[in-house]
Amino acid sequence: MKKPILLLFLASFLFGNISAQTEGDGPYHQLIIRGVTLINGNGAPPQGPVDIVVENNIIKKIQVVGYPGVKIDESKRPKLKAGGKELDCSGMYLLPGFVDMHGHIGGTSQGAEPDYVFKLWMAHGITTVREPSGRGVEFTLDLKNQSARNEIVAPRIFAYTGFGQGADATISTPEMARAWVQNNAKKGADGIKFFGAPPEIMTAALEENKKLGKRSACHHAQLNVARWNVLHSARAGLTSMEHWYGLPEALFEDKTVQNYPLNYNYNNEQHRFEEAGKLWKQAAKPYSDHWNAVMNELIELDFTIDPTLNIYEASRDLQRARRAEWHEEYTMPSLWDFYQPSKISHGSYWHYWGTEQEVAWKENYQLWMTFINEYKNRGGRVTAGSDSGFIFQLYGFAYVRELELLREAGFHPLEIIRSATLNGAEALGMDDKIGTVTVGKLADFVVVAQNPLENLKVLYGTGAIKLTAENEVVRVGGVKYTIKDGIIYDAKEMLKDVREMVAAEKKRLNYTIRQPGIKQ
Repeated sequence: MKKPILLLFLASFLFGNISAQTEGDGPYHQLIIRGVTLINGNGAPPQGPVDIVVENNIIKKIQVVGYPGVKIDESKRPKLKAGGKELDCSGMYLLPGFVDMHGHIGGTSQGAEPDYVFKLWMAHGITTVREPSGRGVEFTLDLKNQSARNEIVAPRIFAYTGFGQGADATISTPEMARAWVQNNAKKGADGIKFFGAPPEIMTAALEENKKLGKRSACHHAQLNVARWNVLHSARAGLTSMEHWYGLPEALFEDKTVQNYPLNYNYNNEQHRFEEAGKLWKQAAKPYSDHWNAVMNELIELDFTIDPTLNIYEASRDLQRARRAEWHEEYTMPSLWDFYQPSKISHGSYWHYWGTEQEVAWKENYQLWMTFINEYKNRGGRVTAGSDSGFIFQLYGFAYVRELELLREAGFHPLEIIRSATLNGAEALGMDDKIGTVTVGKLADFVVVAQNPLENLKVLYGTGAIKLTAENEVVRVGGVKYTIKDGIIYDAKEMLKDVREMVAAEKKRLNYTIRQPGIKQ
């Protein structure tokens, strides 16, 4: 697919190491994917073998072509047109493209540039990302537009601006809030990411945003949550919440603020995250009247929960998170440095993290997961988001870990795929275009050689460990193809590109990853 030279030059100039679409094959007037087992995003069980016909990026036909273990009758298969592309995926599994509902496009503090981040996402089957604030709406919208034109290797991007970002002054009145929301919409942003604000400001902003038909997310930060929790937001028109802050506060029965130690300082991140790990135990007990009432009201409001379970996992097992096998080859030196214990870098709260903190967080997860699983059981929408680039969580890899944690919470693997695909599409208002493999929708797919329902680990770029019948230890899995807008990307080639980026940077810096506090 040829690209305008000027546009590629400008992309390189503005955004650093963004490469042209060297990995993409297509698009084609017609693409037929042959012989796959379809795992759809609607909760349906797998079905195959099927042939999927795509024409000009639109799914035109999903045709059952046989039965497991029976030779396919070639005469019953869809015919390839002149100039079309045939992709033989016999014995493989095809899913809708994954939606990451919390994907920051790198960061200057982390030294993670878009090309690096995008390839890690795409190599793990992520074809759509919602960025909940980042380096600025103009930066994100430029990347969004390039991705929409398939000028760069990148997922489809939805830009949610951080509330107040780019304002000339701190938003201090309802009128200022409404004006900022209107201007954000005029710029072309898809929505707003809130962190909380005084009630009158939140009310005005959310009402205006809803009036404009835009969507919203909120990380209910502790600085404002005492007067404005998740229920207040949902009632005012917030469409989704991030993480879980604000939810336990809505479940309080005998207090209005959490049990802060009297020497607590929010800017001390060990204080902040250590006490957050005790928060769910202060909420109403699971299945109690108040717990049920809050859950049922949120469901009635069609409210989406994007839990990002993975991003706090180091809080309950720091050693596991920092020793993840992919760090050696896929984590940039600048990102590894950012993760290390620090009083300055966000999320590097390992001042003296120990057994007591980890046990509290394990209990926190049990209560949090109970709420999330029951929310799903009652018809509430739960999505999959990663919030990578912090706390030892790496782009792409962390998304797969999020799926594993939903399994730990009690989701059936098919429910997990629905959270990763259709639920995300619904939350973005894009379920008429993406989220399931359905005639009339766009051609966003993930193709894997192994069955991810049996073992979600086959979605990791590093694959899953398996012992063969000959007693040989091998790696299987990793996404085979990521298909976005009908363009076929070799996932393993994208991972190779990332490994080469990281190796080159390590060589330039003469850098070796070391565990915290260990000198050479």
